[in-house]
Amino acid sequence: MIVATAGHVDHGKTSLVRALTGVDTDRLPEEKKRGLTIDLGFAYLDSLGFVDVPGHERFVHNMLAGVAGIDFALLVVAADDGPMPQTREHLAILELLGVPRGAVALTKIDRVAPERADEASAEVAALLAPTRFAGSPVFPVSNESNSGIPQLLAYLKQTANKVGERKAGGNFRLSVDRCFTIAGAGLVVTGTAMSGEVALGDEVRALLADAKARVRSIHAHNAPAARGRAGQRLALNLAGLHADARIARGDWIVAGEVPPAVTRLDVRLNAIESLKHWSPVHVHLGAADVIGRVAILDAKEIAPGKSALAQLVLEKPIGAVRGDRFIVRDQSARSTLGGGAVIDVFPPARGRAKPERLAYLAAMEIGDDARALEALLAQSPTGLDLARFAANRNLPAMSGWRFSETHRRALRDKALANIAAWHARSPDTVGPPEDRILEGVRLPREVVVALAQELAAEGAIVREALGVRLPSHRVELSASDMALWQKAKPALEEAGTRPPPLGDLALQLSIDPKRLEAVLSRAARQGMVVRVSKNRFFLPQMLRQLEDIARAEVASGSPLTAAAFRDRSGIGRNLTIEVLEYFDRIKFTRRVGDVRVIRGQSPNYGDAKLKELGL
Repeated sequence: MIVATAGHVDHGKTSLVRALTGVDTDRLPEEKKRGLTIDLGFAYLDSLGFVDVPGHERFVHNMLAGVAGIDFALLVVAADDGPMPQTREHLAILELLGVPRGAVALTKIDRVAPERADEASAEVAALLAPTRFAGSPVFPVSNESNSGIPQLLAYLKQTANKVGERKAGGNFRLSVDRCFTIAGAGLVVTGTAMSGEVALGDEVRALLADAKARVRSIHAHNAPAARGRAGQRLALNLAGLHADARIARGDWIVAGEVPPAVTRLDVRLNAIESLKHWSPVHVHLGAADVIGRVAILDAKEIAPGKSALAQLVLEKPIGAVRGDRFIVRDQSARSTLGGGAVIDVFPPARGRAKPERLAYLAAMEIGDDARALEALLAQSPTGLDLARFAANRNLPAMSGWRFSETHRRALRDKALANIAAWHARSPDTVGPPEDRILEGVRLPREVVVALAQELAAEGAIVREALGVRLPSHRVELSASDMALWQKAKPALEEAGTRPPPLGDLALQLSIDPKRLEAVLSRAARQGMVVRVSKNRFFLPQMLRQLEDIARAEVASGSPLTAAAFRDRSGIGRNLTIEVLEYFDRIKFTRRVGDVRVIRGQSPNYGDAKLKELGL
């Protein structure tokens, strides 16, 4: 169990940790000199890990770096002073962060009369009463005489046993709060593991530094370990980092399908002071401190004690997933304004306050993953990207695009209606390309193509070379066009993979070139022939042969250059350029410098139509 101290400066937090563990957490020379905790300190005892945080108002940013992901808050209040300003601010921070449990150490009881100790205890109880920590036990202690220390320690160990280990679901995420180099070992990062597990030898990456590494060694709660898991304080010795990797406090060490670093977060924001739209703030999430602004989505202002949906617009990228807690402080970093939880790390570029977007956030805010998915699908007419949904909520990787059954049927009906409308407008063509059957609906191309494939599989549409059609739709050449086609087709078959230019073919067939072009163009719209360039038509099966040649060249391990394709196909330089440029246009290949890479599956060159026509 990770325990964080909290409270006003000079109330004895560091002395208390030393009394409990025997460890002096003030490690910096400046801390020794001034007798003041400036940065985070750490101590361990059995199953307990202690994070000692600074109490001075100037170092609240360091305090915030240490309390992310803790299990237990130990509020330290001096009996002679009672609750002070930082006591109240730290308590507000702990509540905003959703720390689940806590206790109070009433220190310096050896310096006050019993009556004052009772009075201070009552003041603390009144302070806690309206918070989630109401009724938390108060332990009067003296760090000097050790009075009350055994009782407090026993309670912490008992609580740790009851709490047990935190569930380690999700991808591994460690919030980095320290980073240093050890001679002979290399880079070490420390922090709290927020989710998942990591083992020796695992490949990980620093999210903000964009650097890959291998876990060379692990210390969990200051002891060597083969594995680390959520809920533990870990030190990871990382190997294999490139020389210019810059990992620092605020970064994340992650593994798996974790969202990329982002500069916009949609959140639920709870205010403890008035917050206006576009207020400049410091955003503290994990161990990061980033300047940004608050865009309130469903109001112009958030009153103290109220909450609202908001978007945090940040100056620098930050790592986050849904459910991460955060704190916002004012522009000068002097006071805490509020805090809350992340809802979505993939906000749209526009329309952040539209009703449909707010409805989406309401569904995403649901805690149960299955219920949230059901709610999102119900109010998403264009479906849901499962990879984003899983990454956002730190779930095991998912893929594909999912629709509710109602929305799927609506899209199916719209696609069929669009195809029918196309037939009505252009009866002499096959139909729309398969990626245009949902014209006017914003969906990724691959999702539209997948829907077309589903419709084809169930027989609702027929896929042709140049488009898709309804089964009832027939495109026929006129008798005169068919007569001319019957003359052109044998000539194209004889030419094979080297069809002549249009003018030469017209001369060969003793046909007017314009008449031949018109007929071949109409035949191309039916998938009987393919127009590769302005003056060249191919039979579909011949293009497939050339496509196979391109695949064979790549499979041989050679780069697919124009020269290599020319030599392997034997079609000549000029025709090679025409064919390769056509392959680029239909996205079968992609040109990278002087080389082509194969990027897609074989196009449908009209098998169904050719079979239907007996050709």
